[in-house]
Amino acid sequence: MTASGTFGYGTEYSSLFDIQRLGAIVVKGTTLEPRDGNPQPRIAETACGVLNAIGLQNIGAKALIKDKAPVWAGWQVPVIVNIAGETADEYARLAGLLDGVAGISALEINISCPNVKAGGAEFGGNPESAAGVTAAVKAATSLPVLVKLTPNTADIIGVATAVARAGADAISLINTIKGMAIDIPRRKPLLGNISGGLSGPAVKPVALYMVYEVASAVEIPVVGCGGIATANDALEFLIAGASAVQVGTASLSDPQAPFRVLEGIEEFIAREGIPDINELIGAARSKLR
Repeated sequence: MTASGTFGYGTEYSSLFDIQRLGAIVVKGTTLEPRDGNPQPRIAETACGVLNAIGLQNIGAKALIKDKAPVWAGWQVPVIVNIAGETADEYARLAGLLDGVAGISALEINISCPNVKAGGAEFGGNPESAAGVTAAVKAATSLPVLVKLTPNTADIIGVATAVARAGADAISLINTIKGMAIDIPRRKPLLGNISGGLSGPAVKPVALYMVYEVASAVEIPVVGCGGIATANDALEFLIAGASAVQVGTASLSDPQAPFRVLEGIEEFIAREGIPDINELIGAARSKLR
């Protein structure tokens, strides 16, 4: 899959290469009303990744339904819409609005964005609030629901098990890790939002461990995300317990990164003589039993 916020709405790339080869496209975070996002600057490169503070800039649900969904309806690749709100009721209203819209195959609840003033990671930080948003969305839609979790919590297992009990169909993790950068000449924070979310290779070990831990604790599928840039990165997540993976930051510098990862996985299983990719999923855990 592509990760939310790193592949636009998919339409930007559909004329450049065969996006139908992907397992799914997760589009950028969508809110009820359009958002302009945070003040500039909103991106800062780090030694091993990127800090972003976009602030969920998006066209809003009505424009998405009117302008994007009709295009997706003609695609073979499933489109998953990442949704965000400031209250549980707002999440539910958004889920209800998108329910039954042709071209939308599933929803990913964003309770993990660290770059907004309200909502986002506020809900993903503790089990009770995360479960409440999950239950509200599930009650409002017939679509499959993934819940994207934040690493910025001391209780990732508690949050994961809570959203699973609340009805989540799958869990995505991780979102970005909160951080910042300083503009030395100006003696002030570099990002307009002060803090941002760190993604890219730097977060991969953290993401991999959290996927390993959560996949051991829940019965629903786990989608791994965080620093995946190569086939070997993706294979590590599958072996740790992920049933699928999302490629995010790597797409910003190389939009074909998801395809290179896919091709590398195909080459690996052919070379190893593995008849079913499911043989890899969770293999690291089974070796310890």
